[in-house]
Amino acid sequence: MVYYLSEIVRYFHEVFVEQFDWWTVLGLVAQFMFTMRFVVQWIASERAQRSVIPFAFWTFSLGGGTLLLVYALYRRDPVFIAGQALSTFIYIRNLQFALRERRAARAVT
Repeated sequence: MVYYLSEIVRYFHEVFVEQFDWWTVLGLVAQFMFTMRFVVQWIASERAQRSVIPFAFWTFSLGGGTLLLVYALYRRDPVFIAGQALSTFIYIRNLQFALRERRAARAVT
C-alpha cells in the first residue's frame, strides 16, 4: 500500500512540478477560462430561473478554446487538436449569431 501511495505522489510531482513551464501556465489559464464559461452560464440561468446562454459564455468559450488549441498544437496531441479546432469554429459562429442578435435588439430600441 505504501508503495502505491509513493508512486502516486511521484506521478503528481512529475506532472505538476517537474514538467511545469510556461506552456503549462498557458494550458492552466486556458482551462480556467474554459471552466468560467460554465460558471457564467450557471449564474445567468439561476438568476433567470431558466436555461440561459449569455454572451460571456461564448466569449469565454472562444478564448479558452483558442488557448487550449494553441496548447494542444504545442503538445502535438491529435485528439485534443481535432476537438478544439472544431469547437473553436462553433464558438466563432455562435458569437456571430449573438452579435447579430445584439445589433438587431439595439436597432429596435
